[in-house]
Amino acid sequence: MNPIQPVEEGEALKSIRIFGFAGSLRNGSYNKLLLRAARELLPNDAQLELFDLDGIPLYNQDTEVHGIPESVKRFKEKIESADALLIATPEYNHSYPGVLKNAIDWASRPYGRNSFKDKAVAVISATPGAFGGVAAQDQLKQVLLAVNTHLVVTPAVIVASAHQKFDQQGNLTDEDTKQFLTGLLSNLTEQARLLASRSKPTVENITIRENR
Repeated sequence: MNPIQPVEEGEALKSIRIFGFAGSLRNGSYNKLLLRAARELLPNDAQLELFDLDGIPLYNQDTEVHGIPESVKRFKEKIESADALLIATPEYNHSYPGVLKNAIDWASRPYGRNSFKDKAVAVISATPGAFGGVAAQDQLKQVLLAVNTHLVVTPAVIVASAHQKFDQQGNLTDEDTKQFLTGLLSNLTEQARLLASRSKPTVENITIRENR
């Protein structure tokens, strides 16, 4: 039997859409700067859209029942239309911020409308401290697994002493971080493409449906 091929092989070359957001609201956030740096290090076949979580209200099921807020609808739509997600997290008290957990809770609701389902996701972090957000990443990844994402974990992008890795204009200057981030973005793009190919109909499947 011949190998099964995608119905339209040219579609494999389409641009991968990555949706990124940071678990920090402040304008000068190192994690927002890290996301901006990612835009400059993307593979040629990928694009990155950034989103600010400011404006997403605290999750309340009473609010959900009476109508999902417009800011949450936009957030969910952006996630659902993306091929992959890139999440940047600070670390507060050995964990990731409440603003990030709140956004994830909203996007996973209502029941049966989990916007994260089957998305390729990578997590990055930057902190002024010596550990770079490793504890925040570990805990965040547990939550992302719970909402049925496909995590891309290598190479790890954990930026310690972040105040020394960006210049006064907010540009990433550390070459090692650039190398790790480039590798992670490449792997994230490949994972997204793999997941997309699995969800497409194949020649063999189409033949079976027609014969029925």
